[in-house]
Amino acid sequence: MALENSVLPSRPDSLALPVEEKKHGEEEAEVASTGVFNVSEELGHVVTTQTSSPPAPAKVNRSFQSKLAEREATANQHRKKTPGTEKERGRFGWARARRKRQRYVEKNGRCNVQHGNMRETYRYLTDIFTTLVDLNWRCSLFVFVMAYAVTWLFFGAIWYLIAYCRGDLDHLEDINWTPCVDNVNGFISAFLFSIETETTIGYGHRVITDQCPVGTMLLLLQAILGSMVNAFMVGCMFVKISQPNKRAETLVFSKHAVISLRDDKLCLMFRVGDLRSSHIVGANMRAKLIKSKQTQEGEFIPLDQTDISVGFETGDDRLFLVSPLVISHEIDAHSAFWDMSQAQLEKEDFEIVVILEGMVEATGMTCQARSSYLAEEVLWGHRFSPMMSLAEGFFDVDYGAFHHTFEVDTPSRSARELALAAARLDAHLYWSISSRLDEEPTLAEQAAKQADGGSANSKGGEPMFTVGEMTDIQEQSGLGELNGSVATDQSESEA
Repeated sequence: MALENSVLPSRPDSLALPVEEKKHGEEEAEVASTGVFNVSEELGHVVTTQTSSPPAPAKVNRSFQSKLAEREATANQHRKKTPGTEKERGRFGWARARRKRQRYVEKNGRCNVQHGNMRETYRYLTDIFTTLVDLNWRCSLFVFVMAYAVTWLFFGAIWYLIAYCRGDLDHLEDINWTPCVDNVNGFISAFLFSIETETTIGYGHRVITDQCPVGTMLLLLQAILGSMVNAFMVGCMFVKISQPNKRAETLVFSKHAVISLRDDKLCLMFRVGDLRSSHIVGANMRAKLIKSKQTQEGEFIPLDQTDISVGFETGDDRLFLVSPLVISHEIDAHSAFWDMSQAQLEKEDFEIVVILEGMVEATGMTCQARSSYLAEEVLWGHRFSPMMSLAEGFFDVDYGAFHHTFEVDTPSRSARELALAAARLDAHLYWSISSRLDEEPTLAEQAAKQADGGSANSKGGEPMFTVGEMTDIQEQSGLGELNGSVATDQSESEA
């Protein structure tokens, strides 16, 4: 625009007027006869062209303003952003990126919760066994090694102290001297004797004598404490190894949840499967909606948990997880998604946590697998692709299609709006049927009046014949017979 203003500081008003469209043949004829060039076209060529070669002649004449608007649109085209990457505008119109929601539960089941400022840490020591089991493997192995090393060093130091106090180290070469422990000539030998005593190795080179009652009492104490340390540490390691946490790695959930119609009702659905051939015994499914809310009294409840029914009333939450299953939540009046439409779903900020619990068939221990879905991971108008086929003698499950979905025709309105529309339709049908029922007594009265009038005419000596189509009510009341039949009165039958 700066170039145009400098080149053309003033422009006549006649250049801004729109030029009438003419055909190409007429334009060439006019230029050839008059020899006058179209100023607006030439100016537009000067402004918009970036190459030295002249452009092809335009078929339609355009005004100078339209050419300038087209050039501005072309120049600003690279500045435009896609709708998905546009930033929200703040209070004063400043660009503000939408904050990504922090997951409460990760896709792998790990909970994003960290406890801080805990002052009653002594409670962990009251349940030391569970504390050791909950430690990570690095800390557990460190505690395991240190438990044995400390006890060996502690009792080794006591054995060395006994030998030092009795004077056994001063009579190493004296054959007539009876030490407390044979062949203990320093701290290293006392440490080795402590290891042999606690682990009951018994090489036979170092042995306690009967001339040392203190050593006998220490030997009994080390044997008892050593057995307790073995039981405690081996128990911790066994429980930690046999924990079914890794069993949950083979229980998979679909990457997305979907909302679509099932039996003419909106349903929220997700898929779960077991990759192992050994089954989960007594598997049951639960789902929670994690969403902050504010009460009517003004209390703000962060990360409020609401139950999502997946068939607890009907028993559908108890699964026979042999093949992948699609878990369905019917969106009814008791559902948290009752008022949610497709447009509102794109604006909502919530998280759906799904929990699968069951007992491992191989170990008999309870296993729990978790996953979650954010609002942007819920696809409206989609359905899961089928993944099971019938092979020769068995059912074949294709886990390659486990996460696949496809679009289906689904109304974009909420379940409440669909229910109201269905109720209006039912009410319309009800009132239309009831209006027909109200009209039936009127037809019966007309038929009765016609019958009374016919009997009166018959008393006068003139029989009356009624020819035509009779209604169902007339047929039931005996006023007529079939369509097209002739009805006469009683006087004519007597004649």
